[in-house]
Amino acid sequence: MTDQKSNKALKILTGVLAVALVALGIYTIKFYNEEQDNRKVLLQEKAVIEGELNDLIVKYDEAIAENEGLDDELIAARERIVNLRDSVQGMEADVALLSRYRREVSNLKAEKEQLFQVVDSLSNQNLMLVTEIDSTNNVLLERVRISDSLQQQTRTMASQIDQAAQLKVSNLIGEGVIERNSGRLIENDRTRRVDKIRTCFSIPPNNLAEAGEKDIYVQVYNPNNNLVGDQISVQHEGGVMVYSAATQVYYENEELDVCVLANTIEERLIEGTYKVLVYNGTSLIGATSFSLR
Repeated sequence: MTDQKSNKALKILTGVLAVALVALGIYTIKFYNEEQDNRKVLLQEKAVIEGELNDLIVKYDEAIAENEGLDDELIAARERIVNLRDSVQGMEADVALLSRYRREVSNLKAEKEQLFQVVDSLSNQNLMLVTEIDSTNNVLLERVRISDSLQQQTRTMASQIDQAAQLKVSNLIGEGVIERNSGRLIENDRTRRVDKIRTCFSIPPNNLAEAGEKDIYVQVYNPNNNLVGDQISVQHEGGVMVYSAATQVYYENEELDVCVLANTIEERLIEGTYKVLVYNGTSLIGATSFSLR
């Protein structure tokens, strides 16, 4: 009887162990499959991070090729990205490490945005400078057409202009005026009644320009290209130039309004279009025209 009970207990125990063994096998297989799935996800995340880093490297390569002013900063940032990518490639997929690398990638992207904003700003400034150069060259070409005798001086002047610091003029006008006994000036466009030629303009603010006294000269040419005015001869480094009028102003990098009067003689006042050229020293800074009848 006792042997029967023992055999029965042994069978039960064997059954329990068999069930436990099957359960353990099922759990082991499930755990292995989950582990493989997790590893696959980690490897995919690792590949994504590597791809983003490679994309950043390509963008930096393009920026370095196109911009010379920020080479050192761009190269240093690119080197940090390359080092991080190499670290990611050589590591084992790990949740904690991938999370840390993901944060570093986010920081590098933010740094890239800041650097590229600076690059874009410099590119825009360069485009503005090119536009200013083109505008000044057009004025110089007009000056050459007016006076062939000053061609060489104009070319020399053009090579010396510093675009960023050069004074500019705005609201430039030329006009004939009558001078009353009281000193009051009245605009008039009739040649027989004009006493003087008045040139008025504004010098805009320019923080790059050197503050101080500025020599301003004006040339007024009648329709026959004869100089109208006081015939003021000034010795410059490149030779003598003759002007209709001259004045000296004190420029403090803020907007400055200027008016210059040129005396006239009746023989040189004829009907037609007059040209006005304004200089700061030897630099041509403005040109306009007006008519008398």
